[in-house]
Amino acid sequence: MKDILEKVNRNDGMTVPDGYFDDFATRMAASLPEMEWEKPSAHVVPRSFWQKVRPYVYLAAMFMGVWCMMKMFDLMGPNSRGLSFDSNPVITAAVSNDYFVNDYVTLQGDVSEYQLMEDLYETGYVPASYTGGYDDGDYSIEL
Repeated sequence: MKDILEKVNRNDGMTVPDGYFDDFATRMAASLPEMEWEKPSAHVVPRSFWQKVRPYVYLAAMFMGVWCMMKMFDLMGPNSRGLSFDSNPVITAAVSNDYFVNDYVTLQGDVSEYQLMEDLYETGYVPASYTGGYDDGDYSIEL
């Protein structure tokens, strides 16, 4: 391999003087003009209140987000009583009110009458055994 390089005469005529790249960076920096953004500024703009407080507000928001996420994981856990009917009197009162269930769940929900009847039959409802009535103030049904 060395024989080939010697035959080709690898010397192409481009040479660099000794020590040329030792101080190349300082010579190049000295030859470039100084830019406007490099000059020291005499006027320093003071930071506003929001610029001073912003990192702490973001930090507090981050911790609140983590706390809310952990609270939701805790409420949705299998041993949690947070979302049960027993621990929430508003949900218990709403579900036990027949008018609320009929008006908001049955009529405005995505549940069809057929699906309601199927669910009632699956739970053991027998229409012949029902002797009660329904009265919501506007109309009354007696069986």
